[in-house]
Amino acid sequence: MTLNILFFSVSINKRKITGEDALRQEKARKVYSDNKAQQVVIHRMI
Repeated sequence: MTLNILFFSVSINKRKITGEDALRQEKARKVYSDNKAQQVVIHRMI
């Protein structure tokens, strides 16, 4: 009889975000949403 057990641990650490990182993430989200909106417009024209 073989008993195989997988042991693992998960650790969660809160990340500290600097002002520059937050600004960069916000710009990236805006660019992503703008591109997504543009794709919808182009798709509707087809």
